[in-house]
Amino acid sequence: MRYLIIFSFFIFSFTSSDSADKIVGVWLSQIKDGKIEIYKNNGKYYGKIVWIKEPNSKNGKPIIDGNNPKANLKSRPLLFLNIINDLVYHDGEWSGGTVYDPKEGKTYDCKIWFEDGQLKLRGYLGWFYDTKTWTRVK
Repeated sequence: MRYLIIFSFFIFSFTSSDSADKIVGVWLSQIKDGKIEIYKNNGKYYGKIVWIKEPNSKNGKPIIDGNNPKANLKSRPLLFLNIINDLVYHDGEWSGGTVYDPKEGKTYDCKIWFEDGQLKLRGYLGWFYDTKTWTRVK
């Protein structure tokens, strides 16, 4: 009986982390203007921009975070910028972290889940929220 309990615990633990990691990969934003790579680091999930549809400016400089409210961050490049931070998997969803919207220069509380095989990302600001649907890049 003791071996059955240990075996069951091992299977459950393996399945849980497997489910948690299904978020890992590259995702295309709802309006198809960016690709975000979601990855795991030290038990938390993060997402960084790995592709931007907009071409670089005419002078060859990278697209920057010009809408950021912090003056010292306005000149940082958007490519490879982490926009999802510190999500933790619990009970079928990833939450407890934030998402940064470089178009608005705002950071929101964030939660992610799967619905009908697609990733749903919801950003919260108090009672207000907006939900986006992202699709996995093949």
